[in-house]
Amino acid sequence: MNRSVEPILGDSQIRKWFVKNLLLFRPPLLLYYIYMHQNLLIITQFISFLYSLSLLSLQHFTFGYCTMSPAMVMAAKTKQNDNLESQYQKGVKHLCENGINKVPKKYILPVSDRPNMKDRELINVKKQNLKLPIIDFAELQGSNRPQVLKSLANACEQYGFFQLVNHGIPSDVISSMIDVSTRFFELPFEERAKYMSSDMQSPVRYGTSFNQNKDDVFCWRDFLKLMCNPISDVVPHWPSSPVDLRRLMATYAKETKYLFLMIMVSILESLGLVGTTEHKTEEDEILKDFEDGSQLMVVNCYPPCPEPNLTLGIPPHSDYGFLTLLLQDEVEGLQIQHQDKWINVEPIANAFVVNVGDHLEIFSNGKYKSVLHRVSVNPMKSRISVASLHSLPFNYMVRPSPKLINEENPRGYKDTDFSSFLEYISSCEPKRKNFLESRKLC
Repeated sequence: MNRSVEPILGDSQIRKWFVKNLLLFRPPLLLYYIYMHQNLLIITQFISFLYSLSLLSLQHFTFGYCTMSPAMVMAAKTKQNDNLESQYQKGVKHLCENGINKVPKKYILPVSDRPNMKDRELINVKKQNLKLPIIDFAELQGSNRPQVLKSLANACEQYGFFQLVNHGIPSDVISSMIDVSTRFFELPFEERAKYMSSDMQSPVRYGTSFNQNKDDVFCWRDFLKLMCNPISDVVPHWPSSPVDLRRLMATYAKETKYLFLMIMVSILESLGLVGTTEHKTEEDEILKDFEDGSQLMVVNCYPPCPEPNLTLGIPPHSDYGFLTLLLQDEVEGLQIQHQDKWINVEPIANAFVVNVGDHLEIFSNGKYKSVLHRVSVNPMKSRISVASLHSLPFNYMVRPSPKLINEENPRGYKDTDFSSFLEYISSCEPKRKNFLESRKLC
């Protein structure tokens, strides 16, 4: 093979030829040219060119054909950040489907907020499972009701949570709800994305994080939120895929609404507000308000997380309504703050975790407390949960019951309604129990 030692190109021609082929991503052509000619000048110029490239700054890249000003660099970085933000807005499930092996910066919490870090005693939090008070709903309807009511009152005062068993909702309704929820999140992103909305009053809303419009750090969860009242009006707006979703979720919504009403009768009785003849009319009025009240069903999906110690499925918060009925699969994740420690709540098959909401704390004038809770994520397993949040109608004012206000227990909370809550979370990043704190009088 003839390998000429004479220069094939002039000095300036060589440098321009290098730039052209490097910018067009043709390194093989460069190497082939050097090999064929073994020209010392070409090799020297090539090495010199690579060295000069290493000395160039990102702020001002100038060599022959290419110039990048600081403004151009900033614009490129902004575009890159916008592209990343767009990906995050599509949800963590979408991220996982595209393949990730580490938690993106957008999801990494400050060190003080990370699970297992703030309290060093909780390094082995997985071993610390809290046995919540268990309320047997069947016994609540029987001759042992007075004793069970005392246990219910104690659970609401001391824990703000309890597990409800023997509630009467058929097991196939429960298993079907978990199954269809799982299948919804397995749909292609394009199908799920049809229900994305920033309107918090939309009858159906698919989204991600806790409040994706306000969160500085995103949470490791996606959700499907469904308004459930009046059921006949909202169901046509719910997702049409999977094909049995509307039927199965509507059945579940009706069952949990009835169960909520039955629990509220017991809650009101435990507070001494109903259950006697002279209060019968008042009792009927209160229950009618709850029957016409709001119901929001939140279906949560927490995909496996490669670095679960850096993020959370949901940050510490309390629920806004009267009661939340939580259905969860067998994967642990729910943690409540009890005696200033974060403790896992161990799932019980076919049981509901019921927790006191902010509205019930206000209504009880602080006797029953809403409690901070959060969700940790799992490195290996996906987790599905369904939270059914119940309260009075959205346009109703919630205020302390006059019968629970006296000289020893003065009124402790302002009137509030759902629009106040929406206005609050729309104006700031919701944290812990800040909304409830804003409702207190002292």
